[in-house]
Amino acid sequence: MRLRAGDLVSTPDLAVARHLLAAWDPPTLEQERTRDRILAFVDEHPQDAHRRTCLPGHLTASALVLDARRERALLTFHRKLGKWLQLGGHCDGDANLAAVALREAAEESGIADLAIDPIPVDLDVHMIPARKGEPEHLHLDTRFLVHAPPGARERASEESLELRWFTRAEAADLETDDSVRRLFRIAWQRSS
Repeated sequence: MRLRAGDLVSTPDLAVARHLLAAWDPPTLEQERTRDRILAFVDEHPQDAHRRTCLPGHLTASALVLDARRERALLTFHRKLGKWLQLGGHCDGDANLAAVALREAAEESGIADLAIDPIPVDLDVHMIPARKGEPEHLHLDTRFLVHAPPGARERASEESLELRWFTRAEAADLETDDSVRRLFRIAWQRSS
Protein backbone atom coordinates (compact mmCIF):
# COMPACT_ATOMS: atom_id res chain seq x y z
CA MET A 1 0.00 0.00 0.00
CA ARG A 2 1.42 3.36 -1.05
CA LEU A 3 0.39 6.58 0.65
CA ARG A 4 0.40 10.17 -0.53
CA ALA A 5 0.94 13.32 1.50
CA GLY A 6 -2.80 13.77 2.19
CA ASP A 7 -2.94 10.29 3.72
CA LEU A 8 -0.32 11.03 6.38
CA VAL A 9 -1.03 13.02 9.54
CA SER A 10 1.81 14.84 11.26
CA THR A 11 2.04 14.46 15.03
CA PRO A 12 4.41 15.60 17.78
CA ASP A 13 3.72 12.38 19.75
CA LEU A 14 6.98 10.39 19.89
CA ALA A 15 4.96 7.28 20.71
CA VAL A 16 4.01 7.18 17.02
CA ALA A 17 7.65 6.93 15.91
CA ARG A 18 8.46 4.50 18.70
CA HIS A 19 5.54 2.24 17.75
CA LEU A 20 6.55 2.18 14.07
CA LEU A 21 10.12 1.26 14.93
CA ALA A 22 9.21 -1.31 17.59
CA ALA A 23 6.77 -3.03 15.21
CA TRP A 24 9.26 -3.11 12.33
CA ASP A 25 10.69 -6.55 11.52
CA PRO A 26 14.41 -6.03 10.82
CA PRO A 27 15.75 -8.17 7.97
CA THR A 28 19.18 -8.68 9.58
CA LEU A 29 20.76 -8.84 13.01
CA GLU A 30 22.65 -5.61 12.22
CA GLN A 31 19.37 -3.85 11.44
CA GLU A 32 17.85 -5.23 14.65
CA ARG A 33 20.73 -3.74 16.63
CA THR A 34 20.29 -0.42 14.85
CA ARG A 35 16.56 -0.44 15.60
CA ASP A 36 17.22 -1.21 19.25
CA ARG A 37 19.78 1.61 19.41
CA ILE A 38 17.25 4.08 17.99
CA LEU A 39 14.54 2.89 20.37
CA ALA A 40 16.92 3.30 23.32
CA PHE A 41 17.71 6.83 22.13
CA VAL A 42 14.00 7.68 21.96
CA ASP A 43 13.56 6.30 25.49
CA GLU A 44 16.49 8.41 26.71
CA HIS A 45 15.05 11.56 25.09
CA PRO A 46 11.27 11.13 25.40
CA GLN A 47 10.47 14.81 24.90
CA ASP A 48 12.79 15.87 22.11
CA ALA A 49 14.35 12.94 20.21
CA HIS A 50 12.62 14.26 17.09
CA ARG A 51 13.82 17.86 17.46
CA ARG A 52 17.09 19.49 16.41
CA THR A 53 17.36 20.94 19.91
CA CYS A 54 18.26 17.44 21.13
CA LEU A 55 22.00 18.11 20.87
CA PRO A 56 23.37 14.54 21.19
CA GLY A 57 21.35 13.67 18.09
CA HIS A 58 17.87 13.44 16.68
CA LEU A 59 15.56 11.33 14.58
CA THR A 60 15.60 11.91 10.85
CA ALA A 61 13.71 10.27 8.00
CA SER A 62 14.75 9.78 4.42
CA ALA A 63 13.61 8.33 1.14
CA LEU A 64 15.09 6.62 -1.84
CA VAL A 65 12.92 8.01 -4.63
CA LEU A 66 12.37 5.53 -7.46
CA ASP A 67 11.21 6.43 -10.95
CA ALA A 68 7.85 5.10 -12.16
CA ARG A 69 9.50 2.14 -13.92
CA ARG A 70 11.65 1.31 -10.87
CA GLU A 71 14.79 1.43 -13.00
CA ARG A 72 16.46 4.48 -11.46
CA ALA A 73 16.70 6.22 -8.10
CA LEU A 74 17.06 9.93 -7.45
CA LEU A 75 19.99 11.13 -5.35
CA THR A 76 21.11 14.56 -4.25
CA PHE A 77 24.66 15.82 -4.15
CA HIS A 78 24.36 17.24 -0.66
CA ARG A 79 25.60 20.81 -0.33
CA LYS A 80 26.92 20.50 3.24
CA LEU A 81 28.19 16.91 3.23
CA GLY A 82 29.65 16.89 -0.28
CA LYS A 83 28.48 13.46 -1.43
CA TRP A 84 25.58 11.71 -3.14
CA LEU A 85 22.80 10.80 -0.70
CA GLN A 86 19.15 9.85 -0.63
CA LEU A 87 16.67 12.64 0.03
CA GLY A 88 15.57 13.32 3.59
CA GLY A 89 16.08 15.33 6.68
CA HIS A 90 15.08 16.45 10.14
CA CYS A 91 11.76 15.60 11.74
CA ASP A 92 11.45 19.09 13.23
CA GLY A 93 9.01 17.84 15.83
CA ASP A 94 6.99 15.51 13.59
CA ALA A 95 6.99 11.95 14.91
CA ASN A 96 5.26 10.48 11.84
CA LEU A 97 8.46 9.28 10.18
CA ALA A 98 6.79 8.32 6.89
CA ALA A 99 5.25 11.80 6.68
CA VAL A 100 8.67 13.36 7.31
CA ALA A 101 10.36 11.23 4.63
CA LEU A 102 7.67 12.05 2.08
CA ARG A 103 7.70 15.77 2.94
CA GLU A 104 11.49 15.93 2.65
CA ALA A 105 11.49 13.99 -0.62
CA ALA A 106 8.92 16.36 -2.14
CA GLU A 107 10.73 19.49 -0.89
CA GLU A 108 14.17 18.36 -2.01
CA SER A 109 13.14 16.86 -5.36
CA GLY A 110 10.50 19.36 -6.44
CA ILE A 111 8.40 16.40 -7.63
CA ALA A 112 4.67 16.55 -6.94
CA ASP A 113 2.45 13.55 -6.27
CA LEU A 114 5.07 11.25 -4.75
CA ALA A 115 3.82 8.09 -3.01
CA ILE A 116 5.52 6.32 -0.09
CA ASP A 117 5.64 2.73 1.10
CA PRO A 118 4.92 3.51 4.80
CA ILE A 119 6.93 0.58 6.17
CA PRO A 120 10.63 1.36 6.68
CA VAL A 121 13.13 -0.54 4.54
CA ASP A 122 16.30 0.40 6.40
CA LEU A 123 17.62 2.14 9.50
CA ASP A 124 20.92 3.91 9.88
CA VAL A 125 22.71 5.78 12.66
CA HIS A 126 25.51 8.07 11.54
CA MET A 127 27.55 10.91 12.93
CA ILE A 128 27.19 14.39 11.50
CA PRO A 129 30.40 16.40 11.82
CA ALA A 130 30.49 19.62 13.81
CA ARG A 131 29.92 22.81 11.83
CA LYS A 132 29.74 26.45 12.79
CA GLY A 133 27.13 26.77 15.53
CA GLU A 134 26.37 23.03 15.55
CA PRO A 135 28.18 20.35 17.54
CA GLU A 136 28.92 16.89 16.24
CA HIS A 137 25.74 14.84 16.66
CA LEU A 138 23.94 11.67 15.59
CA HIS A 139 21.28 11.30 12.92
CA LEU A 140 19.10 8.31 13.70
CA ASP A 141 17.56 7.75 10.29
CA THR A 142 14.50 5.75 9.26
CA ARG A 143 14.45 5.10 5.52
CA PHE A 144 11.59 4.47 3.13
CA LEU A 145 11.00 3.83 -0.56
CA VAL A 146 9.16 6.62 -2.37
CA HIS A 147 7.73 6.37 -5.87
CA ALA A 148 7.68 9.14 -8.46
CA PRO A 149 4.83 9.39 -10.96
CA PRO A 150 5.44 8.80 -14.69
CA GLY A 151 7.16 11.75 -16.34
CA ALA A 152 8.37 13.22 -13.06
CA ARG A 153 10.77 16.15 -13.42
CA GLU A 154 13.11 16.92 -10.54
CA ARG A 155 14.10 20.40 -9.43
CA ALA A 156 16.97 20.87 -6.99
CA SER A 157 16.39 22.71 -3.73
CA GLU A 158 18.87 24.94 -1.92
CA GLU A 159 20.14 21.90 0.02
CA SER A 160 21.42 20.27 -3.16
CA LEU A 161 24.17 21.13 -5.54
CA GLU A 162 22.64 18.69 -7.98
CA LEU A 163 19.91 16.05 -8.34
CA ARG A 164 20.40 13.07 -10.63
CA TRP A 165 18.72 9.77 -11.46
CA PHE A 166 21.00 6.73 -11.20
CA THR A 167 20.62 3.13 -12.27
CA ARG A 168 21.85 0.45 -9.92
CA ALA A 169 25.02 0.00 -11.99
CA GLU A 170 25.73 3.74 -12.02
CA ALA A 171 25.25 3.96 -8.26
CA ALA A 172 27.99 1.38 -7.68
CA ASP A 173 30.64 3.90 -8.74
CA LEU A 174 29.34 6.93 -6.83
CA GLU A 175 31.10 8.88 -4.13
CA THR A 176 28.70 7.92 -1.36
CA ASP A 177 28.57 5.71 1.70
CA ASP A 178 27.70 2.08 2.29
CA SER A 179 24.25 2.90 3.63
CA VAL A 180 23.22 4.44 0.27
CA ARG A 181 24.54 1.38 -1.55
CA ARG A 182 22.52 -0.75 0.88
CA LEU A 183 19.38 1.25 0.01
CA PHE A 184 19.97 0.58 -3.69
CA ARG A 185 20.33 -3.16 -3.01
CA ILE A 186 17.10 -3.16 -1.00
CA ALA A 187 15.20 -1.22 -3.68
CA TRP A 188 16.25 -3.58 -6.46
CA GLN A 189 15.64 -6.71 -4.39
CA ARG A 190 12.08 -5.52 -3.88
CA SER A 191 11.54 -4.75 -7.55
CA SER A 192 12.83 -8.04 -8.93
